[in-house]
Amino acid sequence: MKLDIYQIDTFTDQLFGGNPACVVPLPHWLPDDILLKITKENAVAETAFFVNNDDTIHLRWFTPEIEMDLCGHATLATAHCLKTILNYPKDTIIFETMSGDLTVEFNEGLYQLNFPSRMPNISKLPDAIKNALNIPPKRIYKSRDYVLVYDSEADIRNLKIDRQIFDQINLGTGGVIVTSEGHQYDYVYRFFTPQASILEDPATGSAQCSLIPFWASELKKDKLSAIQLSERMGYFQCENKKSRVLISGNAKTYSSGHFWTH
Repeated sequence: MKLDIYQIDTFTDQLFGGNPACVVPLPHWLPDDILLKITKENAVAETAFFVNNDDTIHLRWFTPEIEMDLCGHATLATAHCLKTILNYPKDTIIFETMSGDLTVEFNEGLYQLNFPSRMPNISKLPDAIKNALNIPPKRIYKSRDYVLVYDSEADIRNLKIDRQIFDQINLGTGGVIVTSEGHQYDYVYRFFTPQASILEDPATGSAQCSLIPFWASELKKDKLSAIQLSERMGYFQCENKKSRVLISGNAKTYSSGHFWTH
């Protein structure tokens, strides 16, 4: 079977920035083991697969290791692919996913993702995470992901992970967010996933499900700006909406092509 594939840089307005994701439109669902093999071959953090049936767009996300329950940057990449390459006629796209219906709107030049809110709760840190950090956090929370709060943006920039220790824990579809208030942005963060082929994610949309309600509460404001301090950087405009969060960003198409499954 010959399939189309698109690689898109997300949460950035520049090529080689943000988080790259591959997008593969499918005429019908292939076996999961084939989807995982395709994702491994693509060698990016996430590949999005979708099937469009009469305005119902079923969307799934895979890392090279597992299927994910939620992924922001690959959802943004899929919306960008539909809108700019495949000529999807509407400004609102509804995806049917493992995390329920997710809406993406093209709004004021940005893609706005409507995602579930996941307010993190106070938690304790497993030894495999605590011992892997060169700078200890001041506060510890958890939702799907651990949220480690630091005093300063400098701490986030200078944080290092001892991967040999860090990889002793398996968090399933979750990861570890490290975050603080920012200088030019309301908050900054980085995102790490133990036992993943890519340790540090460049621009993580799903992390905002916890970060937006947390920082909205901390800073007493519902409209926020954020930057992910990875090497490629990621830029976000965010809004707290009680049980939902709005995550807005740009995307740029890097490549398009074809591949064969046999």
